[in-house]
Amino acid sequence: MLISLFFGALGAIVGSFIGVIAERMNTGQSFVSGRSRCNSCARALSPHDLIPVLSFVFSKGKCRTCKAYIPGLYAILELTLGILFMLAYQKLGIGVPLLILFAVLAVLALIVVYDLRHTIVPPKASILLGVLSLLFVLSTVTNLHELGVVLFTAGAIGAGFLALHVFSGGRAMGLGDAPIALSLSLVAAPHALSGLLFSFWIGALYGIIVLVFRQGGPKMGIEVPFVPFLALGFLLAYFTGWNPLFSALAL
Repeated sequence: MLISLFFGALGAIVGSFIGVIAERMNTGQSFVSGRSRCNSCARALSPHDLIPVLSFVFSKGKCRTCKAYIPGLYAILELTLGILFMLAYQKLGIGVPLLILFAVLAVLALIVVYDLRHTIVPPKASILLGVLSLLFVLSTVTNLHELGVVLFTAGAIGAGFLALHVFSGGRAMGLGDAPIALSLSLVAAPHALSGLLFSFWIGALYGIIVLVFRQGGPKMGIEVPFVPFLALGFLLAYFTGWNPLFSALAL
């Protein structure tokens, strides 16, 4: 239990750092130096303003100086990574695969936050995610046959996303979604197909909710980043191991 809590706290701390990187990426600011500041009044944040999750809760989501609202996205990021680090430890135990998965989760979190803020998948982070995902597969597979199946399945899913982008002229799917889907398929194997299904289910559910409740009534033509749905779907499949296809066949 204590070890799980330790990794949960570690994940929250990593999430806080990922938030800084996402905030400063492609702005010319360094994310390894320079004090964090309030985006509204530019006050330098003190150490007790930077405690993951807790600072946001105790400040009620507001800057202590100017009372401007602090984006809740970063507190959600810290809490989510904390939970994911705990789940990863409980699933894998301490070892090299766990360390690689921590890195995968951190980079994926960066991509999701950046995509939510700018609707762009940062290419360098996408490449890094792919490399880490491949290393994770190599650290977990037990034989060449299993490796071949994993690579084929992930390649087919990635190629499917690429084809969807090409044949729709970019309207149905962004080009940056294909390498993310490929990387997550590597990590979620052998539950990659379930992850793909969950991603589209979650995306469809979100789309329906937005269409029904958006201001002005239902209208077509909404555009939302798909990477967060990919992350939710594939991580759900990986950590639960639930295969709805087999469940349906068993009925």
